[in-house]
Amino acid sequence: MAEQRQTARFALKEFAMRYTPAALALSLLVAVTASVGYGAEQQPDPRAAALISEGRGELAQGQVQAAIGSFEAALAVDPGYAPIFLDLAEAARREGLQGKAIRYYREVLGRDPKNLAAISGEGAALLEKGAVEKARRNLAQLQSMCGTACPEAEQLAAVIERGPQQPVQTAEAATPSTVVTQN
Repeated sequence: MAEQRQTARFALKEFAMRYTPAALALSLLVAVTASVGYGAEQQPDPRAAALISEGRGELAQGQVQAAIGSFEAALAVDPGYAPIFLDLAEAARREGLQGKAIRYYREVLGRDPKNLAAISGEGAALLEKGAVEKARRNLAQLQSMCGTACPEAEQLAAVIERGPQQPVQTAEAATPSTVVTQN
């Protein structure tokens, strides 16, 4: 009986010595990986912040091309600051370049898949292109993430309710007539 206890203690000690370092390393990896997402929100470079502020002022005044220039300059100064892409997307939408805006929104979503502003903006741009069902999917995603009362979901729901503002032209409507004239 005493011999069995000693053998069991030895087996337990051997198990602990064998697997403790691996368990500690794994738990350290999990702790570091989990804490990366909860760090402080990144602040832009001060020069980029000035350019972003300038661009937003220009966008408010209706100077879309100047705003795009300011946002692109800010992006060159601080390419890691994702909110610049949201400003670029808004400027692209005002220029009628919804495809480009969607690409900017997806850049933000690639960096932060839970960015509510990017999901909402992408949904609005999709609706402007005529992709109503895709816009509704974005709304459903927003509502599952933040409920129906969050500002982004309310805004996208209102945009979807209004419907596409630009008429979608089909390929058949764009085909030219085949009238041949002689000179």
